[in-house]
Amino acid sequence: MLDDATTATIVAIMVTLSLPFYLKGAWIMIDAETVTWAILIHHLKYIVVGLTLTTVPMVTWMIPRLVDQLSGITGLHAVLGLQAYALLLFALTGIVRIFQAKREADLYHNPDPHVDIDELHENMGHWRMRLRVGVFGYVFFWFAAWLTGLYRYVIGYVL
Repeated sequence: MLDDATTATIVAIMVTLSLPFYLKGAWIMIDAETVTWAILIHHLKYIVVGLTLTTVPMVTWMIPRLVDQLSGITGLHAVLGLQAYALLLFALTGIVRIFQAKREADLYHNPDPHVDIDELHENMGHWRMRLRVGVFGYVFFWFAAWLTGLYRYVIGYVL
């Protein structure tokens, strides 16, 4: 079995490696003039890898050790991480509805760049706002949790 420092190093590397996948996934959506089904799937492939690189270490190593290591910085790290995932869930409430409306309008397979997405459903603006707030919040709190995690790593295993 790996010692604590080796496991912490692997976890730090895995979580850090998720950032380029999040950035690439975001860039795919930002760069797309029209979001087709192929672009959405391409985007999700990167996002799922990023989420996996963050979530697996959290569930298998961080959460089981949380109670034994609870201190100020550990508590802050945990709260920031949980807030990130709460905002991700909030974003998903918008994503699911937007996906349903675009799917019903067949805009993934037959995209029409002239269709105003806000006209697909009366609540589309609200759903898009949920998506934006949730994604921005997830990234903000993920980054803050990542920084506090790196701080904990340096204090606990490097210095």
